[in-house]
Amino acid sequence: MDLAIRQSSAAKYAQNTDVNYYWRWKNFQTRYRPQLTLKGDLPNYQHSTTPVTQPDGSIQFRQVSIAQTNASLSLSQPLPLTGAWIWAATSLYRIQDFRNKTVDFSGAPLAIGFSQPILAYNYMKWDKKTEPLVHEEAQKQFIESIERISLNATLRFFRFLRIQTNYNLALSNLSNSKDNLKIAEMRKDLGRISENDFARVKLSVYNAQKALNQATMDLKDADFELKSYIQLPQDQEINLIIPLSISLFDIDLNVALEQARANRKETPAFERRLVEADRALVYAKRNSGLSATLTGNYGLSNSATEMEGVYQEPEKQRLLALSVSIPILDWGRSESQVKLAESQRELVIFDVENDRSDFEREVVVQVEQFGLLKDQLVTAEEADKVAENGYQIALKKFQNGEISITDLNISLAERESAKRDYISTLEAYWKSYYNLRILTLYDFELHQKIWYNNPMLSSESGQNSAGMY
Repeated sequence: MDLAIRQSSAAKYAQNTDVNYYWRWKNFQTRYRPQLTLKGDLPNYQHSTTPVTQPDGSIQFRQVSIAQTNASLSLSQPLPLTGAWIWAATSLYRIQDFRNKTVDFSGAPLAIGFSQPILAYNYMKWDKKTEPLVHEEAQKQFIESIERISLNATLRFFRFLRIQTNYNLALSNLSNSKDNLKIAEMRKDLGRISENDFARVKLSVYNAQKALNQATMDLKDADFELKSYIQLPQDQEINLIIPLSISLFDIDLNVALEQARANRKETPAFERRLVEADRALVYAKRNSGLSATLTGNYGLSNSATEMEGVYQEPEKQRLLALSVSIPILDWGRSESQVKLAESQRELVIFDVENDRSDFEREVVVQVEQFGLLKDQLVTAEEADKVAENGYQIALKKFQNGEISITDLNISLAERESAKRDYISTLEAYWKSYYNLRILTLYDFELHQKIWYNNPMLSSESGQNSAGMY
């Protein structure tokens, strides 16, 4: 699991996804901060024949040769509470006429203004509600993704372990079968074994060889899959050890539910879905009725033949405008949009309640299953020991001529079945444990919330890059 978390392609994908959401959050945070912007044309030269309107209204074509230079510096700030924009700016414009050999300046030393939508959809207000929830979801999704990598590594580990166990059993069975065949050949020469029993002993060797061949092929496939997932070199030899160091403990259902609600991404996701449904309804209402925008500005402006003159005794300039839009006849389109949004909102509320109930039910089922598996694991371990001991006794009795090959095969089947059942129960226990960690993002063994740092963001966010856990 440590190897998969550190170097698997799944971990890198989770890290890059988290980085994407991190910069989305950073972009949102800067979106509503003051913006200082410098614009200008430096220069804008024009030499052409241009139609010029004369005082009597006629048009004559004149040769124009001018260079225009302008620059403006503006500071703007959105107000998410009301959806307004306020701004302040200063600008200067210079025009040089090469044909008439004149230079003129104009500009606005200072201008301030605002734009305030009235009865309109305020997207800034709703972004302030949804984006923090999206950010919280992304953080918890990253932790869940890492836990799923642990689960997937566990599944591949136990698949390899099962096949490795089958391989070792097949290897042991083949060796024992060959020894049994040698003993059977000696008994045949002495006339102490029937042809039927001898044929069965010989057949057991062939069956053991076939089982070993199949286990060898399966082992190569599982070996490739495990190494590919945890990014180990394919030529590296590995031998898995059965994870027997298990701390068996009980899990309090109330604690599991409490941690699941607090830590999982579903909690902010449910809230975000409800907020988005409210936003869609407000959008439909605001876009179907009266809407207006109030704009205004106040400033100083002037023109002169020298740049300094623009700032000497400038004239005042004012603007106040109210733009109004009122739907008169839309054949019920606005009303249907509102009704559709209301209906969709009710569906979202219904779906969220169902999803919340299913989410909590999944936690309850997993906790109950984990408790049952804990008891089953103890039973499977004892059965494995009993079956192994029984097989060794049966093997000695067969070699001493006390039991038949049929009895030995029965003991062998019981041994293999008990061993496989133990490995499967062990796998189910670990799988259930990591499913519980995924469902709650809580470590019940250490009694602490699970948290991972993204190494790709450690330098940016000041997190510790020494480890992910």
